[in-house]
Amino acid sequence: MSRSLVKRFAPYLAGRIRENHRLLNFYSVSALKEASSSSSSSQSDTSSSLEVVHLSDNCIRRMKELQSSEPEKKLLRLGVETGGCSGFQYVFELDTKTNHDDRVFEKNGVKLVVDNVSYDFVKGATVDYVEELIRAAFVVAENPAAVGGCSCKSSFMVKQ
Repeated sequence: MSRSLVKRFAPYLAGRIRENHRLLNFYSVSALKEASSSSSSSQSDTSSSLEVVHLSDNCIRRMKELQSSEPEKKLLRLGVETGGCSGFQYVFELDTKTNHDDRVFEKNGVKLVVDNVSYDFVKGATVDYVEELIRAAFVVAENPAAVGGCSCKSSFMVKQ
């Protein structure tokens, strides 16, 4: 029985993976084109636009707590990769440096870094920090590019 179930779902899963890779490739190409065309624009132009990634007060508070215990100021890095229950998943890391293709968003001395490919998936989103009984984590609370996702807010589906 389980073998027939795997045979029935394998084409579906393979199709979902192909679609996710196609979307990532499309957004990668568009992000590279946008980066090359806007390389002369200043950082203040990016943060004054309507397509910034927002930081909540809880996110800023937690990052300041983390920075106070470290000798070197950490940056919060947000990335998007294929996977998770809904097709794409958010990845948060603490980092110390930025890359040439990163977009930096700053609020109250806290910096959020998003690479150009991931940026297309999180434009206009709000990053929050939540403390629950089962976990405490950075999450993307609101994302206008997402149609839906799982209840843990770590994965999402992209609007088509």
